Amino acid sequence: MEASKLPCSFAPFPSSTRNRPKCLFPTSAGFRNYKVQSLALMSRKKRTRFVRNASASVQPVTKDPVSEELPTSGNSIRRRFLEFYAARGHKILPSSSLVPDDPTVLLTIAGMLQFKPIFLGKVARQVPCATTSQRCIRTNDIENVGRTSRHHTFFEMIGNFSFGDYFKKEAIKWAWELSTIEYGLPAENLWISVYENDEETYAIWHDEIGVPADHIKKMGEEDNFWTSGATGPCGPCSEIYYDFHPDRGHSTVDLNDDTRFIEFYNLVFMQFNKKDDGSLEPLKQKNIDTGMGLERMARILQKVPNNYETDLIFPIIEKVSELANVSYALADDSTKTKLKVIGDHMRAIVYLISDGVFPSNIGRGYVVRRLIRRAVRMARLLDIRGDEIGNLEGAFLPIVAEKVIDLSSEIDPDLRSRKSRILEELKREELRFVVTLERGEKLLDEMLDDALGKAKINNTGPCLSGKDAFLLYDTYGFPVEITMEVADERGVSIDMSGFDIEMENQRRQSQAAHNTVKLTVENGSELTESIPDTEFIGYDTLYSKAVIKGLLLSGKPVVEVSQGNEVEVLLDRTPFYAESGGQIGDRGVLKVNDTAVIEIADVQKSLGNIFVHKGVIKEGSVAVGREVEAAVDAKLRQRAKVHHTATHLLQAALKKVIGQETSQAGSLVAFERLRFDFNFHRQLLDHELTKIEDLINEWVGDATPLQTKVMPIADAKSAGAIAMFGEKYGEEVRVVNVPGVSMELCGGTHVSNTSEIRGFKIISEQGISSGVRRIEAVAGDAFIEYVSDRDHYMKQLCSTLKVKAEEVPARVVAIMEELRMVKTQVLAANAKTAVYKASVLANNVFHVGTSTQIRVLVEFMDDTDADSLKSAAEYLVDVLQDPAAIILGSCPGEDKVSLVAAFSPSVVSMGMQAGKFVGPIAKMCGGGGGGRPNFAQAGGRNPENLLSALQKAKTDLVSVLSEKLYTAL
Repeated sequence: MEASKLPCSFAPFPSSTRNRPKCLFPTSAGFRNYKVQSLALMSRKKRTRFVRNASASVQPVTKDPVSEELPTSGNSIRRRFLEFYAARGHKILPSSSLVPDDPTVLLTIAGMLQFKPIFLGKVARQVPCATTSQRCIRTNDIENVGRTSRHHTFFEMIGNFSFGDYFKKEAIKWAWELSTIEYGLPAENLWISVYENDEETYAIWHDEIGVPADHIKKMGEEDNFWTSGATGPCGPCSEIYYDFHPDRGHSTVDLNDDTRFIEFYNLVFMQFNKKDDGSLEPLKQKNIDTGMGLERMARILQKVPNNYETDLIFPIIEKVSELANVSYALADDSTKTKLKVIGDHMRAIVYLISDGVFPSNIGRGYVVRRLIRRAVRMARLLDIRGDEIGNLEGAFLPIVAEKVIDLSSEIDPDLRSRKSRILEELKREELRFVVTLERGEKLLDEMLDDALGKAKINNTGPCLSGKDAFLLYDTYGFPVEITMEVADERGVSIDMSGFDIEMENQRRQSQAAHNTVKLTVENGSELTESIPDTEFIGYDTLYSKAVIKGLLLSGKPVVEVSQGNEVEVLLDRTPFYAESGGQIGDRGVLKVNDTAVIEIADVQKSLGNIFVHKGVIKEGSVAVGREVEAAVDAKLRQRAKVHHTATHLLQAALKKVIGQETSQAGSLVAFERLRFDFNFHRQLLDHELTKIEDLINEWVGDATPLQTKVMPIADAKSAGAIAMFGEKYGEEVRVVNVPGVSMELCGGTHVSNTSEIRGFKIISEQGISSGVRRIEAVAGDAFIEYVSDRDHYMKQLCSTLKVKAEEVPARVVAIMEELRMVKTQVLAANAKTAVYKASVLANNVFHVGTSTQIRVLVEFMDDTDADSLKSAAEYLVDVLQDPAAIILGSCPGEDKVSLVAAFSPSVVSMGMQAGKFVGPIAKMCGGGGGGRPNFAQAGGRNPENLLSALQKAKTDLVSVLSEKLYTAL
């Protein structure tokens, strides 16, 4: 193409040519020598900003004058991105929680996740296009964190999204304008990748933007074609890379070369639906999904060698360096890696806990626990101990977390209000893990002893298996580096290839489970085109007439359904509440002119805001288009309303009694009870539970009228309304207010006056995971039923014990004491009996060895209980005298096996360990166990295998003892 025919990248410009820049790429050769004279380097008074009009054309407007200096802080980069797209018609939306409302992913791993229902067509778009800065977590590449310049567990993805509004042309032009003008990146340092078959995108980059061909790389499906899964929305993508070393030339360029390039902006053109047969069909609504790594752009603009040394992370690293008493600048690579890992992980940990994810051994909680353990392990390798103020038994994580919180003002303003809860949880988890780590050290010692023992027997070099090393690493959080160091001191090698295999297996499982956002275009998307959202009128009435808009039989649309079938009914309007916000769906009936009756057992929301009434046709048949009478079961609705309002009062009471920092972590509002999960670090005391009950019953007795109002969400939050855990809210929200007590955003049904609750009673309080407690309670009719039942039981108890109600506790204590004394007497008698049996069995002792004779006894003791079996073994090892080895077994009950091993001091000094010896014997009986070198107990579930297990114990004992005696000679 002739130079004169190349398009200018930034047209149209004002008619005046005074500030019009030259076309960026007048010729390919000119591109290589061109020194960028971008608008970003001009006075801000002269810069122009482009906004979208209704036809998506670009018009210049003058930007407000500000300082000529281009701010490059992380906060500035984020803010400028959002403002850039806001000026082009995008709605700035907040980051969603790291806990997604999506069962297909564990954590929020991409900026587009909150828009997934819109991309699927399940939810109507609220705005034509949006821009966000989304907090994300990914752990699939956790081993690369700190080792590469760009891998993180926590990162921010700033992006712009179009929901059927604009497409490739605008997305590409704005991405280029943002990069070269707003951020001022030199154009000659930018490279473009496109999908090899996407000629349209290539043409826009080359012909309209003017990027020369030698800076555009066509790449294959693996790199540049985005898919959400085996089927579903997909499309080509285009990426912008920054070249740190343009001096290396253009030949044999590899954009995946991390030493030279970094991808910082990805544009996904969601234009196809992938069908089951693999074919592609155009989507009716073409969407744009983009993402720019904030940390990556900060690295580029701040001119630092890696993402960790940007102002987003480096202040955290500096704090850790201070605690470790090292200089980051002077540190070796190994030390820097450990500092980077802690700096990265602390961001992830703090934001996860802030979003209600607490350490546990399952799901999201395991992710937090694993990150905490990695951070603590790295700290120990850096010799960080204690809490910086001389307390060596203190915790260091809270100190570092405070720095993370200090940096959070523009990422999550709510983080500061949760500070005390976050620091408390970190301290508790760290101190708990230090104990676990110490147990790992003990286990390592045992493993090394075992490896040395086997090597001696097999005459081979001692080696710790990769599986054992990984067990220490993964279960006990024991660093493999320390494992290697300690093993080397003991002369034991480690099977690192086996360790790597175990690590790779875990990594694959992690990637498969957590690194894909699944989108699928289902039949439901077609259904939403013909069926409108359901109008809910259940706040004001429990009865209405409605029209059947759809029927589903086994999940498939049908026109008519007859008696006896389970059916899902879609109505145009309904008084039935659909399950949401923790409240279960209503029950009731649908009637069709007294000719058909559908008994509704549940109501769920689906495909956005369509209510699905699930029930059974008891009489007649129903068809699409028929009018029905919808009637909600009033008694059950009232029970749900009572429990929902009581849940609000419970949260208010908890905040008053145990502290404002506690927050909801889940709830269930059912007809028979309520359940409320909340974040708290300990069991509630009896007097605290009593105070909570008293407060709620006092508020019930105040007979306070409730107030409900729909208002903008910003106004609701300003008024102090509390958002419920896990719920998503639109621009307008419903606020339920118990004046002077509670104000929450809530779409559920509630009583009109607190007096309708009648009474409130906590029936249980327990921990369900680390840092999360659960209260179950009853109110209203359920409260009356509960009290009535307890009164009935108490009367029966009084009658049986022949005492008054107030005397029951003392009588029960007396009976328990009597039982304890009787049990003690029985156990003592059993022990005496077992000792007597043992004295008889002592005649069966045999000897192993010649010059040194070891007395050995392996016997079956019928149904002797475990404690008595222990007494018998202790008696025998004492009577037979040193050296002696005793193995006893019994069947104390159905499907029960008891085993005991007792070795005298001389036998133990030969290298025999009772705990290790009895374990494999117990496995033969379907159990396990262990203990000290001189004494161990075990159990099992297969009594039929006990005699053969004892025979094997006898054979193994003779063999091992004989070998050790021979070796000693």
